[in-house]
Amino acid sequence: MYNPKKTVYATINFADIAGMDKGISEGGLKGQFRNELQQVDGFVHVIRAFDDPSVPHPYETIDPARDLAIIDGEFLLSDLITVENRLQKLHDELRVKGKKSESIVLPQIELMERLKGVLEDERPLRTVELTDDEVKSLRGYGFMTLKPVIVVFNCGEGQHVAPELLKDSQNVLTVELMGKLEAEISQLDAEGAEMFMSEYNITERSADRVIRLSYQLMDIHAFFTVGPDEVRAWSVRVGAPAPEAAGAIHSDLQKGFIRAEVFSYDDLITVGSEAGLKAAGKFRLEGKEYIVKDGDILNIRFSPAK
Repeated sequence: MYNPKKTVYATINFADIAGMDKGISEGGLKGQFRNELQQVDGFVHVIRAFDDPSVPHPYETIDPARDLAIIDGEFLLSDLITVENRLQKLHDELRVKGKKSESIVLPQIELMERLKGVLEDERPLRTVELTDDEVKSLRGYGFMTLKPVIVVFNCGEGQHVAPELLKDSQNVLTVELMGKLEAEISQLDAEGAEMFMSEYNITERSADRVIRLSYQLMDIHAFFTVGPDEVRAWSVRVGAPAPEAAGAIHSDLQKGFIRAEVFSYDDLITVGSEAGLKAAGKFRLEGKEYIVKDGDILNIRFSPAK
């Protein structure tokens, strides 16, 4: 519709980090491996659930529950070591500085003791109710079990994991897919791929499913800015007000925000033009309190900084 000179898509980045195995967390995760794990916002654990004698499993048998438990156990151990080390430093600080440090150190000790109890119960930290301030105070520690998770069970044709493994929980989403079959489908032309997907009752490509789940897990969605120069999709957290969305475009737009011209992607496709949207009353002016919705198209009115 806009014939833009430039089109920019929303993106979500996946880093393939190898090295997860039983025993890696003994003594705590270290070095570059830990740095890579700390930098991500969430994890996608790909768990083998297909049986293929030509591809031996390192542990000889196919057991998705066991393999997932190994990853969870290593992260739990890593976080427990981090908590214990932090507690030791806090107690040392309290002993050296005495009463003058109590107001700062004692709340930290209480929080770390609470986290330690959760980890010793073999529960991930993502299950703990934390205040916004507590979440901020924990950001520098790189706790692995605090991060949200998608568990992808890679099944063979006609194979499935036990239903109890596919139950979503707090900050954990699960999905089954058939990686080998979809790799074969990806080599087909559009007509052949559609026929193949219909035959195997695949309604959505696995990559699309995982990306959609990732947006859901990160609690983000997309809005658009449009025009002849550029059509761009921007990612913003679900529940963000219009000024915050404006800030995703440029900080000056957030600081000088006045109003947002808003219409929806669905309405634009249905009506066919901005002029038609205005005639149909689908073109709106929204203020600072407006909560941006998935698929909104925004034009920000703002006062330039002087």
